[in-house]
Amino acid sequence: MAAQTTSLDAVIIGAGISGMYMLHRLRGLGLKARVYEAGSDIGGTWFWNRYPGARVDIESQEYSYSFSEELEREWKWSERYAAQPEILRYLNHVADRFDLRPDIQFNTRIASAHFDETKGRWALATDDGETLDAKFCIAATGCLSVPNEPNFKGQETFKGATYHTGRWPHEGVDLTGKRVAVIGTGSSAIQSIPQIAKQAAQVYVFQRTPNYSVPAHNGPISPIVAEAWLANRDENRQLQRMSSAGFLFSNHREELATQVGDNERRQVFEERWAQGGFSVQAAFADLAVDPVANGMAADFAASKIREIVKDPAVADRLTPKDYPFGTKRLCVDTGYYEVFNQPNVELIDLREAPLDTITATGVKTAEGDYAVDVIVFAIGFDAMTGALSRIDIQGRGGAALTDAWSEGPKSYLGLMVAGFPNLFTVTGPGSPSVLSNMIVSIEQHVDWLADLMGFMTLNGLATIEPTADSQNAWVDHVNEAANHTLYPVANSWYLGANVPGKPRVFMPYIGGVGAYRTLCDAVAANGYMGFKLRPAA
Repeated sequence: MAAQTTSLDAVIIGAGISGMYMLHRLRGLGLKARVYEAGSDIGGTWFWNRYPGARVDIESQEYSYSFSEELEREWKWSERYAAQPEILRYLNHVADRFDLRPDIQFNTRIASAHFDETKGRWALATDDGETLDAKFCIAATGCLSVPNEPNFKGQETFKGATYHTGRWPHEGVDLTGKRVAVIGTGSSAIQSIPQIAKQAAQVYVFQRTPNYSVPAHNGPISPIVAEAWLANRDENRQLQRMSSAGFLFSNHREELATQVGDNERRQVFEERWAQGGFSVQAAFADLAVDPVANGMAADFAASKIREIVKDPAVADRLTPKDYPFGTKRLCVDTGYYEVFNQPNVELIDLREAPLDTITATGVKTAEGDYAVDVIVFAIGFDAMTGALSRIDIQGRGGAALTDAWSEGPKSYLGLMVAGFPNLFTVTGPGSPSVLSNMIVSIEQHVDWLADLMGFMTLNGLATIEPTADSQNAWVDHVNEAANHTLYPVANSWYLGANVPGKPRVFMPYIGGVGAYRTLCDAVAANGYMGFKLRPAA
């Protein structure tokens, strides 16, 4: 006898920050929704990423839900930039406070989602064979949720332990006295290397491309700062929502770096460096668009690296030279450059001596063998499209989403894809997503989508999908916005450049969080302009 199909108003894929809030909003609309989560608990990226030093790169009180003032007033952050365990405790508090767990099914992956044109509904199946039927399918799968798999010659022969920063053991790893190779120097490596070096006897850092990093100046959160935030909560939250990147220091100064004197420019950069975090990137209005201005920021960052790193040759290797400042995601660190002054840390530049093979006992480059006990792969993620591409998603006429995106992801507003009715992508490609404070963008997406689903329910509408013309126009706009900046110059994961064979397309929308919100609101106010809405039969 065939198993009974579970019928729902909405299936939500993923129990991270977006999936949890989506569930909360849909419950408020009276819709029957259920979340399916591959992990054993809530948290999304903060459930999976437990590598040493993992912490947020947006200030804690800004990287938090804003939908409930009571929640915001009752939770007290301990650090300026919260570490992974504290963020996960916060998310668990949210799940418990709003009683979300009864409608979340853990240890379950959605394997397939096929649109049934006859019924106008989604037929889904889990990896253990459960079948589902839903009007709406919401992909809250995260932008950085699928680790980029290591594919190095000889890696299967290595006799020691290997770890991926994106799948760090939940019980932790004791590296005391170990010889450790870290392959990669992106954000997770920059956060983890200083912590690994506190335990390990020797750390070899294998760098292919150096990254720019700025200091967090992390520490206990000041009670004065916390009280001031709450005293001006409504104003602060509105400033976030209408800012460039979703946090208070993301709006650029109006001055141009090229139009102020050398002393003033240096003073501004120094003040921003002392402040810490992403504020350096917003020091002047022209850093992301003018190569000359950007070069001034790059020169300043290089001078800071030379100040910190005692060995000039090492400082030179750590300094990016072939892409503009900030066009790969700027990293925020605690003691990253300083760690290279420690005698137990050695930098190996893979551009000077390419990695040849991983052997039974370590890592071999063109210039030497490095015997290690542990290899840490800090090689990033299949960003923005990775999670969706691993689900068998088929829209009208059995068209596969992977085929529709074979030349790069296409969407309207980063929210929906033509030919895939009632399939919603929270912070999908074509939205500000990874170029913003993710929680601000998540709340905006979820609120917009919840309002849409409420509108459809109230008006007896069966399906919604973008027109091909509106999708094409949006893709053109996303590309045009990116091409007005220096971002596409960098060979970054924003373009999928870290995944072999992935189409090179600039995926996030760079027009700004506030501008994007205004566009989305205008689309809704004009009867969901650019979408096809079909009434129920």
